[in-house]
Amino acid sequence: MQWQDEAIIIGVRRHGETSVIAELMTRERGRHLGIVRSGRSRSMQPVLQPGNRVEAVWRARLDEHMGEFKLEPLQLRAAKLMETATAVYGVQAMGALLRLLPERDPHPHLFEALDIILDAMDDPADAGQLFIRFELAVLNDLGYGLDLTECAATGSRDDLVYVSPKSGRAVSREAGAPYADRMLALPAFLGEGRPPVVDRDTLVQAFRLTGYFLNRHVYEPRGLTESSSRDGFVQAALKAVSKQAE
Repeated sequence: MQWQDEAIIIGVRRHGETSVIAELMTRERGRHLGIVRSGRSRSMQPVLQPGNRVEAVWRARLDEHMGEFKLEPLQLRAAKLMETATAVYGVQAMGALLRLLPERDPHPHLFEALDIILDAMDDPADAGQLFIRFELAVLNDLGYGLDLTECAATGSRDDLVYVSPKSGRAVSREAGAPYADRMLALPAFLGEGRPPVVDRDTLVQAFRLTGYFLNRHVYEPRGLTESSSRDGFVQAALKAVSKQAE
């Protein structure tokens, strides 16, 4: 068995004396693991860093085997990602999100999103809102997508400012007013036809929104806890956005 695909490295762990097991997010085959022989060599270590984009050739005798990777670098951006706390935590947090999905389950749109977000990590406001959209996309692929396009009570697409914590659907200001203290806020940049203004307050709302549904539908049922890298990313992004606004 053999295939070739573009991929982004999301994790590496030691295997034996000289090899590693690389965890990749591939464009067409989802999250995939494989052994890289001599992966701990001086020539391969710079390639095998999270966030780098590579061309991967996978070989195995049978499809169900772990198999081996041969990797060629396409974009070595790990050094740039290590320059800010937002980027360091961001690549780790997105890797943790991808591990919630079944291995070898294709999600080409998540590969594309990951690639775009990694290139935007130098701007914390852009990185923050793109990360939120990535979490929403993962929730959707897990079967828990939110409907933020129209009011759950009236069907209206106007003045949507809340999200129901029960249904995960948007609610208009008027319909949600009697239950405002029980509602989650809908960040302005997630609303259709609304300006994509991203400041600290809207990011706080957004992180609370996706965090709530990830905990409710994914982490708690599986007996998991939110990754520490997500908390690190949230704090780093909020701090950076606040500093930009000064």
